[in-house]
Amino acid sequence: MDCRIFVKLPVRNVVASSAFYAALGAEWDERFCDASTAMMHLTDQIAVVLLHQDRFAASAQRQVADARTHSQELLRLSCEDRADVDRLVAIAGWAGGRADPRPLRDGDFLYERSFEDPDGHIWEAGWMEAAAGRMARGQKHAA
Repeated sequence: MDCRIFVKLPVRNVVASSAFYAALGAEWDERFCDASTAMMHLTDQIAVVLLHQDRFAASAQRQVADARTHSQELLRLSCEDRADVDRLVAIAGWAGGRADPRPLRDGDFLYERSFEDPDGHIWEAGWMEAAAGRMARGQKHAA
């Protein structure tokens, strides 16, 4: 199955949020941008759709939660290595987000940090050595 993921997020300021995601390396898709919406491609398979809060609420037909005080989701991006994790979190902090709102996780085969976008949506940036992770899970289930 060829599947794409569109993460739709409510934002206070579409322009400022677009600039934040562009700093992380996302690319605008001008075909789907207007005053209240911006589509930003993180990869060929993952896009973040930034919707002004009013437009998001109308689409969702529910009240929009404040991501700074309520959890809506935890989004995770896989990174090539530990340095890539650190680079992504540093860029997020530089671009107006907040680096490391959650504690660092650093284990034998897992390295994970986090950042918040300007609206408080939490993203995890992580690296995992896949073979070691599978082996550790297998040992845990065997015990």
